[in-house]
Amino acid sequence: MARVPIGLELFSVRNELAEDARGTIKAVAEMGYEGVEFAGPPRHSAEELKGYLDEFDLVCCGWHTPFNLVQEDTLADTIEFNKVLENRYVIIPGIPGELRQSRADWLKLADFFNDLADKLEPHGMVTGYHNHHVEFSPMDGEVQWDTFFGNTNDGVVMQLDMGNALNGGADLVAILEKYPGRAGTVHLKPYTISDNEEDGHAGFRPIIGEDSVPWSEIFRVCETTGGTEWYIVEYESDAFPPLEAVERCLKALQGMGK
Repeated sequence: MARVPIGLELFSVRNELAEDARGTIKAVAEMGYEGVEFAGPPRHSAEELKGYLDEFDLVCCGWHTPFNLVQEDTLADTIEFNKVLENRYVIIPGIPGELRQSRADWLKLADFFNDLADKLEPHGMVTGYHNHHVEFSPMDGEVQWDTFFGNTNDGVVMQLDMGNALNGGADLVAILEKYPGRAGTVHLKPYTISDNEEDGHAGFRPIIGEDSVPWSEIFRVCETTGGTEWYIVEYESDAFPPLEAVERCLKALQGMGK
């Protein structure tokens, strides 16, 4: 398989981005990242953002799009926005809690995502779902993640967030192997398993490579059967200044040969 490029989830540097979008995107490019994934409701026009990406030779490798922006009355505008960015990945980063209270709810969501994938396909786009930790606990006799991805089609990307999933007790390699070809983009988020239950956020402090994620096995599956087209770094701890943290993560990945 060809080398998988590395992008950055800009939520990692969200405050810097809000203060200086162009300067932050420039800094990310100068670190050596090849793409960026945006997150949340747009704060700039698509044309402005595309101008920055072109200026610094970056690709838009995704947008974490709020659930309300892919509904019947908002989807057309979302599609047009992403067309300008030449973004293929319209990823949903979470579902409102009231919509996932039962296995039946997850099955309804699977149907919604399958329908959304069908609507995006003519535009050369795909949708996907990004996990937190709750999806790996059972609900009505089945793990929520399996209820959802066991009933969605190939057009729904499984954007497995390594750190969040490990925090939820998931077997990362087993998940990737169970759903071959579904991991079009994945989040490389570090996490360290600890016996300390008092500070649940402490596990996210280490940099990639200094944590508990089995990176070599993750890369092996992603680059053979996973269908992965982008590795996307996300770091969400205050252990380091945000721009320093994401540069450290990238250097660690480069040191692993990525």
